Amino acid sequence: MRDATLRDVAELAGVSARTVSNVVNGYARVTERTREKVEAAIKELGYRPNVLARNLANGRSGQIAVVVPYLDTPYFAELLQAIIPRARERGYNVLIDQTDGDPAHERELIRRGARAFLFDGMIFSPLGLAQEDLADSDPTLPLVILGERSSNGVFDHVGIDDVEASREATAHLIKLGRRRIAAIGDQPYPTGEAAQLRTLGYRQAHADAGLPVDESLIIHTPRFNRADGLGAMRHLLDRDNPPDAAFCYSDLVALGALHEILDRGLRVPEDIALIGYDDIEEGRYANPTISTISPDKVAIATTAVERLLSRIDSSEPLPGVEVRAGHRLIARQSTLGRAATA
Repeated sequence: MRDATLRDVAELAGVSARTVSNVVNGYARVTERTREKVEAAIKELGYRPNVLARNLANGRSGQIAVVVPYLDTPYFAELLQAIIPRARERGYNVLIDQTDGDPAHERELIRRGARAFLFDGMIFSPLGLAQEDLADSDPTLPLVILGERSSNGVFDHVGIDDVEASREATAHLIKLGRRRIAAIGDQPYPTGEAAQLRTLGYRQAHADAGLPVDESLIIHTPRFNRADGLGAMRHLLDRDNPPDAAFCYSDLVALGALHEILDRGLRVPEDIALIGYDDIEEGRYANPTISTISPDKVAIATTAVERLLSRIDSSEPLPGVEVRAGHRLIARQSTLGRAATA
């Protein structure tokens, strides 16, 4: 059985094909009675508008790209799961690209622009590019930046307050009586803005509590993954005076650190308390479950799609907007213990 066409809807509703097109595209110059007849015919026939044809007629592909550093990072996978249905609701397909943090690839995507790659706009989480690279880009490119890199007003930027979130995570450990708190994930180089903001929040929590920061407890890692967390915790536990807690800059780092702690016969949180960042599903099923900072991924995804489509639909470059999504601290077994969370 063939799919219903726009002409089929017109014949059933007793109107012209142009009138059906006006209703489908939301044009105002249609009487309410005519609109109701067309909508009833659409429902009866199960008509689905040809979004691709409509987009091509408007000079668009009907596709947007989401570009992330790593597809094997659960945070990005979960964020994509929130972005894709919101784009579909607006008639857009989603193309996905992984940059591996390669600055040349990320720079090429921005330099050539969306049309060269056959998509209408891009939601982009850069890793290899520094903030000044983004600020020098073409402002007419429909682009929304995710994460910690602002584009200095050139593009829209959607993220959470990393400094405040990290301060809350560290303060949580301090309130539990921990005093030798490691920070695992610092990245003191130009493209390590995310890590640097989290280190700043870590320092602020110590200052708020009137506690000194032991610089030897701030551990650098090349990435926010399990292996980095395991290696950092191994280094810390080999010391004469190991930490009694750790703020890990991602849940993956926390999971790696947890593995090393348990492998040494130590207890979490009794010997070392852990808190992560990102609230990935794996952390909810770890043993013990991982306390974490939970970004509002749905709000991030919804806002990013809406801002991008506003840019695509605008005939003039729009000024960049900074949007802060919410976050919350979720305390689980890795800081409170099993009894307190039972």
